[in-house]
Amino acid sequence: MSFRSPGRQRGLSIIELIIFIVVMGIAAAGIMQVFNLSTKASADPVRRKQALLLAEALLEEIELARFTYCDPTDANAATATSTAGCATSPEGFDIEVNNVGRPFDNVSDYVAAAGVAATPFTVGGMLVDAGGTQFQGNVAGFTASVTMNVIGAGTEQALGPAALPVRSTAPAAGLNVVRITVNVNYGGANDNVRLDGYRTRYAPTSYP
Repeated sequence: MSFRSPGRQRGLSIIELIIFIVVMGIAAAGIMQVFNLSTKASADPVRRKQALLLAEALLEEIELARFTYCDPTDANAATATSTAGCATSPEGFDIEVNNVGRPFDNVSDYVAAAGVAATPFTVGGMLVDAGGTQFQGNVAGFTASVTMNVIGAGTEQALGPAALPVRSTAPAAGLNVVRITVNVNYGGANDNVRLDGYRTRYAPTSYP
């Protein structure tokens, strides 16, 4: 009876082990780079979502404002059917001297002129709500602006001699409309969220 001696078992050589470590190190470095890129990119959707929420809140604030012919402090505010019927303060773009600040008493108070961007939401370089309180959360670096354009004859027009202005003398039945554009920037030049809304003069003497 003959016995064959078992073959010699061969393990990893030092060179093979070094090659294995190098390959695994390169693979691990690549994976870590992917994780880093994912982490950096994941912050953008969060800030974009914050910008969207801010834009929605600011647009809603403006759309809920009054759209009357006269300033609410005007003696004829409840009866005027055109700006010509106002006693002293017909409504137009820009803030009247007797306005107490946000939330403004009329939708047209948020900008100084049609087609010109305004920043009524910023105090001390920080975004604030209608009560003047800084928005909660990390909103550093966020900026917001609003632009309004008058809608007339099916086209958007900047306020001018041929435009249909907010200071319209048309009767209440001829509703005036403005397009409101709120833009919130949350970082770079292309990091913007833009929302558009429309406000009509559906209740021109409703000022309470």
